[in-house]
Amino acid sequence: MPKFNELPPSIPGLALRRALLAVLVISSSIAGCVAMYHVISGLEIGWQIIMLVLFALTFTWIALAFWGAICGFVVCALRLDPLSLRKQVSLLTDDYLLVSRTALIMPIYAEPPIPTIAGLEATCRSLLEQAQAVHQRLETPLSEHFEVFVLSDTQDPDKAKVEAAHVAALQQRLAGQLAVHYRRRENNLGRKAGNIADFCRRWGQHYDHMVVLDADSLMSGATLLTLVHRMQQQPEVGLIQTVPIPVGQRTLFGLFTQFASALYSPMLAAGQSFWQGDAANYWGHNAIIRTRAFMASAGLPTLSGKPPMGGEILSHDFVEAALLKRSGWQVLLDTTATTSVSLRNPYASAAHNSFEAMPSNMLDFAKRDRRWLQGNLQHLRLLAGAGLHPLNRLHFLFGAFAYLSSLVWLGLLICSSILVGYHAIDESPVQTLSKSLPVGLLVVTLGMLLAPKFLGLLLALGQSPHAFGGRLKLLTSAVLEILFAALIAPLMMAWHSLFIINVLLGRSIEWQTQPRGERSLPWKEVWQHAGWMTLCGIAWASAVMLFSTSAFGWLTPAWLGLVAAVPIIKYSSSSTWGGVINRRFGLLQTPSDSLSPALLNDFAALMERDSSGLDAIEEGAFTLNTLPSELGGDMPSQSLKKFSGQAQAPTASSLKEPH
Repeated sequence: MPKFNELPPSIPGLALRRALLAVLVISSSIAGCVAMYHVISGLEIGWQIIMLVLFALTFTWIALAFWGAICGFVVCALRLDPLSLRKQVSLLTDDYLLVSRTALIMPIYAEPPIPTIAGLEATCRSLLEQAQAVHQRLETPLSEHFEVFVLSDTQDPDKAKVEAAHVAALQQRLAGQLAVHYRRRENNLGRKAGNIADFCRRWGQHYDHMVVLDADSLMSGATLLTLVHRMQQQPEVGLIQTVPIPVGQRTLFGLFTQFASALYSPMLAAGQSFWQGDAANYWGHNAIIRTRAFMASAGLPTLSGKPPMGGEILSHDFVEAALLKRSGWQVLLDTTATTSVSLRNPYASAAHNSFEAMPSNMLDFAKRDRRWLQGNLQHLRLLAGAGLHPLNRLHFLFGAFAYLSSLVWLGLLICSSILVGYHAIDESPVQTLSKSLPVGLLVVTLGMLLAPKFLGLLLALGQSPHAFGGRLKLLTSAVLEILFAALIAPLMMAWHSLFIINVLLGRSIEWQTQPRGERSLPWKEVWQHAGWMTLCGIAWASAVMLFSTSAFGWLTPAWLGLVAAVPIIKYSSSSTWGGVINRRFGLLQTPSDSLSPALLNDFAALMERDSSGLDAIEEGAFTLNTLPSELGGDMPSQSLKKFSGQAQAPTASSLKEPH
């Protein structure tokens, strides 16, 4: 076997980075609170406390996002690796050396078979093509190092039969090149986490690593080989999370979200990686995991009590990352693995080969958020979990507050409106909130809120404007995206607040298949789900205008989106309007559009082929390949109430992989 150099991840000054970020965020928050105190000093003490607490929570959240974006901007502008702070270098093809075995696993639950299997095949073919390009470094066939598992939890027998037929067809097409296996559970105990745990217990010990793919995941062969290369070089790493970027959107809402993700996510992820270091998070897919570390450390417990706050842990990924870190394994957020395929422009392709799909309209997007919100609120029960790293506790807190902040913002708006009405009716000589609010504080708050968007735009204008259609189209698209984001922010605030109240009332939801296809919403459905927002927005705006025209003016960004909620949701779900903006005017372009990566081209071709041959696949006779022999392994449930710490800091001898 060839000699392989093991290199631990280099993260210099990590404690200093975290301390610096904490000082900047806390000092900014204190300064903002002092300014706000002077604004509300004329109010009664009760109102002062309420307004100051709500403002402190909101402003601290904004400050954290602001300083994180500053970190990401500096790192990306200097083209540095956010972990080592060294210049980013592309991994040469001669550097790929496989001395391990990796399973690509795709857990699915009643997914549409054509796009699911087409995406998996595109990923597999990209891997085969990349392996062919570096075949001189591979002493054994790729099939000796990679295998694919489709792990089905589909409960409907008819859907499962169609699903199996598509997998069998894929097995035939990749025969002799890459082994594809299909396993279906009769029950979906534990949902996705239970599905993966079942794989680990039955076959996990066959493999050094597993790459977790969602049903809509696309990953290039170069990205996969780069991730395996890093895991081989860095034996103390338990998980590496890539930055998946949404692709394939055609509706107006989908295009705006896809554009925002492509423009801002690489920079924001670099900022997170800069201060999170070896205690990053796991997002549940498009990530590589050291299998034996996961089996030994990440078995999920069941929370006491009933759903929605008890029972099975829904958002399992955050918890699995925390358990891995607790046992001494490093968890990294990788923003450079996918730059290895582009010598021309690393930033333009920073996440260009790790893709995902997303809901195409706001209603489906909100339904997905409802599931995530319930799972993230569960994490509040884990803040005191035994042995957890402080950053993992912060991940739990931040994940929950990402939704709770909507309720805080709603509280600020309600209190402000009440104060406006109270002083207008009372004719108090004390200045009303709307008149005493300093322009300086408002400008600073809005500036910090919008700074991440402006920094991402500035970075793209300087480094990769061609990837977004040129500077003029990029600038125009960014302005439109900021306006659209401002319009829909009150809608998401209203939905999140409603969802939180439902959770607090004990109303749980079923964790069902996520809508992934394109869907234009009818007026009736939109009104059923959002008509109450429009009515509330009209009532609120009318009441504020009745008491104070100036307050009506500065509250416009909040009430305008609510009043226009129904038409915004309806027209943003239209692929026709999306086509006008994207194809006719050339706006909202992303690197996945302008650079046309081979992975996406192959996926589109496979989708067209499978759609035209659908009947032949589903009506023809098929035989699934026999599953590989099982190698039973244990994946014990971990306790969050006690932790001895003996499992921490894996020794050098224990870091050797079985293969």
